[in-house]
Amino acid sequence: MLVVHVFVHVKEEAIEAFKAATIENAEKSREEPGVARFDVLQQHDDPTRFVLVEAYRAPDDPARHKETAHYQKWRDTVADMMAELRQSIKYAPVE
Repeated sequence: MLVVHVFVHVKEEAIEAFKAATIENAEKSREEPGVARFDVLQQHDDPTRFVLVEAYRAPDDPARHKETAHYQKWRDTVADMMAELRQSIKYAPVE
């Protein structure tokens, strides 16, 4: 299992469009065999900030995800909505 938290800061005028595009991507991502979970979270006290919580079954699954048409559509659609570059942190389960 590999869990990735993607931190996204969007422009205020792009919040609703970002949410729509990201929810669509998340729904399609959940259908991928290598995706165990894909959540979209919006920060309570700053609605321009989001965290995508992506849980993958195997280490190679994030790369497979990035090859899908829905991810590439999302990436291109939201690129100009970002207030700054998105950042990610990878986590592994503690056993």
